Amino acid sequence: MRRFWNWLTPEPRNTDPDAGSVRVLRISGTIAEESWFDDDITPAIFANELNAGSGPVTIWLNSPGGDVVAAAQIYNMLIDYPGTVTVNIDGIAASAASVIAMAATKVAMSPVSMLMIHNPATMAVGDKDELARAMNMLDSVKESILNAYQEKTNLSRAKLSKLMDAETWMDARAAIDMGFADELLTGERNPMFAVSPEKPNDDLDDDEDKVDSPDEPDDDEKRLPFPPKNAGLGTVFSRRAAEQKLVAHLTATSPPKPMRPPHLTTTPAAPLGRRVCDLYAELANQPH
Repeated sequence: MRRFWNWLTPEPRNTDPDAGSVRVLRISGTIAEESWFDDDITPAIFANELNAGSGPVTIWLNSPGGDVVAAAQIYNMLIDYPGTVTVNIDGIAASAASVIAMAATKVAMSPVSMLMIHNPATMAVGDKDELARAMNMLDSVKESILNAYQEKTNLSRAKLSKLMDAETWMDARAAIDMGFADELLTGERNPMFAVSPEKPNDDLDDDEDKVDSPDEPDDDEKRLPFPPKNAGLGTVFSRRAAEQKLVAHLTATSPPKPMRPPHLTTTPAAPLGRRVCDLYAELANQPH
């Protein structure tokens, strides 16, 4: 049977009895109310797995999104869970999956992961009253999603609404800068956290005469995943903004002029003879 979830219970390290108390849940797939092939993230199965144990939980999330109601149920489960919840986004947390991530106590993103937020969508068929009710429903759903985003980021609802309107994609740096995530997901082998080996004694004399350049960051700053000088340099992609820019560029560009044959590019010679209208005018002025 295929499953979207996979519980991993780490073995205790050293002699610490609490070292293996953190449960690890890897979930990958679409969020849905029901699953035909047991590969969708459903609230019912998620609730059974989440409540099967206790203590801190780490969730590795990789989902393109799905049913917003199902995502809201999972969000509430994580909010109500008594233990600490950490969400690690190792692939993508888009659409409804981004709402689930907002329920975590701490959100960490891989340097190559993405987070996407946009307006809710649905399909509606019927007369104008049916379509109007669908539009009102989408407005209410958007307000509920804004509640989750605002609770996590502390951004204004107006700014969050514009980000959703534009279908905004964020890398880890941009998500951290805007408050959707808390930290960068790195391993112990990441070179940014590697401790440089001690230099031999014979190199100490050479280092004493060196002066650090004011433009070169020190070793501690180099190890930081997001040094202060790089704040605000995250990648944010807006689908709507890109489309509007492309359309504006196309409409502002005049169509190319057609190529003319070489014999037509020269100044045409003066016409021979006289125009018919001039002949008629001359005849009309003649005395009778």
